[in-house]
Amino acid sequence: MYLSPCSGLFLANAGVFTYFGQSNFAGKVIVLALLAFSLLAWTVMIGKYLELSRARTLNGTLEHHLTRESWALGVDLRHIAPGPHMRLVLAAQNAYRKSEGRGIGPIENALARVVAQQTAAYESKMVLLGSIVTGAPFLGLLGTVWGVMDAFGAMALQNTATLQNLAPGVSGALLTTVAGLLVAIPSVFGYNFLLTQTKQMVIELENFASSFADRVEHELVQAPESVAS
Repeated sequence: MYLSPCSGLFLANAGVFTYFGQSNFAGKVIVLALLAFSLLAWTVMIGKYLELSRARTLNGTLEHHLTRESWALGVDLRHIAPGPHMRLVLAAQNAYRKSEGRGIGPIENALARVVAQQTAAYESKMVLLGSIVTGAPFLGLLGTVWGVMDAFGAMALQNTATLQNLAPGVSGALLTTVAGLLVAIPSVFGYNFLLTQTKQMVIELENFASSFADRVEHELVQAPESVAS
């Protein structure tokens, strides 16, 4: 008898629901929890990727704008969308105005503070994603061990032990391990990719802060009269 791909998909889904129905109460709770963790992991991964992509675009726009300006601390940023690197420039400008032009020290301190704050912003939610990657397989294993324990415990109360009586409970118990792996496998790839992107963004942030401080220091030394005006 021929089965279409749609029919095969239906049967596969029916099997999963059957295994879910054969799970004990703890197994059902764990599978539902893993489903929620999966949705949370995908939300974090997609949101973080879009956040980093937008930040990189905004940083590139600002750097291109700065190359056309002769005075870094006097650049007008009102018509540029705010991004991580722009926060550094704004912090430097504010520090320069508050210090009334007393050298590069206050500006470097302001840049260091913003770098620390933005680094924390880049790394936000990565701990949550890492916890899901680490915890999902163990949570699935817990459900499997619990389900197998219940299945064998139920067998001990019966007069005859057969494979037909044991199989449903074991199948339902193994579903939690499968669910845990289905959560952890895509999450670990996403976590490693986003972690690499985050590290690159932090390096770019630190390099920009360093080069911007060097440029400001050079401009303060070379053209003090323009600063005073």
